[in-house]
Amino acid sequence: MAGSDIAVTGLGLVTPGGVGVGPSWDAVCGGRSAAAHDPLLADNQVRISCRVPDFDAEELLTPRKALRLDRFVQFALVAAREAIADAGLDPTTWDGARVGVVLGCADGGPGTVEAQHHVLRDRGAARVSPLLLPMQLPNMLAGQTAIEFGAQGPNLVVATACASGATAIGVARDLLLLGRCDIVLAGGAEAMITPLVMAGFAQMGALSRREDDPAGASRPFDADRDGFVAGEGAGIVVLERLADARARGAHVHGRIVGYGSTADAHHITSPHPGALGIEAAARAALADAGAAPGDVGHVNAHGTSTPLNDLAEARMLERTLTGSPLVTSTKGVTGHMLGAAGAVEAVFTLLSIEHGLVPPTANLTTPDPRIAVKLAFTPTYMSFDLALSNSLGFGGQNSVLAIARA
Repeated sequence: MAGSDIAVTGLGLVTPGGVGVGPSWDAVCGGRSAAAHDPLLADNQVRISCRVPDFDAEELLTPRKALRLDRFVQFALVAAREAIADAGLDPTTWDGARVGVVLGCADGGPGTVEAQHHVLRDRGAARVSPLLLPMQLPNMLAGQTAIEFGAQGPNLVVATACASGATAIGVARDLLLLGRCDIVLAGGAEAMITPLVMAGFAQMGALSRREDDPAGASRPFDADRDGFVAGEGAGIVVLERLADARARGAHVHGRIVGYGSTADAHHITSPHPGALGIEAAARAALADAGAAPGDVGHVNAHGTSTPLNDLAEARMLERTLTGSPLVTSTKGVTGHMLGAAGAVEAVFTLLSIEHGLVPPTANLTTPDPRIAVKLAFTPTYMSFDLALSNSLGFGGQNSVLAIARA
């Protein structure tokens, strides 16, 4: 279905592996976990996280933007700037009316909300910042990105929990196919590692308690997995219609050739035990791509390191795909980046197919014996033409992207 192909011409990342595509890709290929004890969580039940290292908003943006933008927006602007430069585009000369922004996040700016709640409690309502709402509202993720780069086309934020970043790329693809715009900045950003949010996850029993070994805590598909480690950051891609990208001589990293989105309609937090929703999304993405189950060479799995998710997803892949595609989860390195995860993992999938290199599943030492899919234990060089990137979210929301070689 070449007429439905959407080209990815720009990539941008801010992850716990580093600031930029290069450091992030090196970290996941090297299997270097970013998890560590987090001083800001010192009073929490779980005190480990995957933070973005050496992120200096004043230097990367400006002191004014560092003060006036929540961390999740800061991540997005830095990643978007890298993606736009990688695409060879100049926001000062593009037709802004034909440039859209579709970004995903699960929560917006909880760090700002918590900080201003302390101000309200300790100093009174008159001292609360007038920037509270412009900083924390989820829609400001796309709004501030549009302001920064002069993108005047469709401007959307989608919230499908931990599937948000992938959903945003799927929606952006639809806008391009409908002719609503010519370029879309798509992806996701998240900065939810705050004491309150992490306390909530801990109370749910979702987080790994392996505090004696933070670097080994996130271990997707491993028999000893006990929960996820929270991460933060952003992943942004520049999307264009393939014909437009080729006409301007752009480098194409890969193509988004299919998208599937479904709901489990089952439970507020647990995936469907039979993974029927994510299976339907995977089959829809393959059908959209005009591909067969045996065409998939690689899967970047959601692979959260939680007992329920990993088993259900692996069993779904086993019965849905043929040909034993190589499966990995990069969350062993980055942790679970929540609403940014799907976008970041889509970028990793694009890099895998472009470079012929599948990153390892970090910390996978003893696979769950109930899991039969072919898992990547080490960095693996291989050539393949089609990959899937899976994303699942609370509320039973599922998104699958089918990604093909350029």
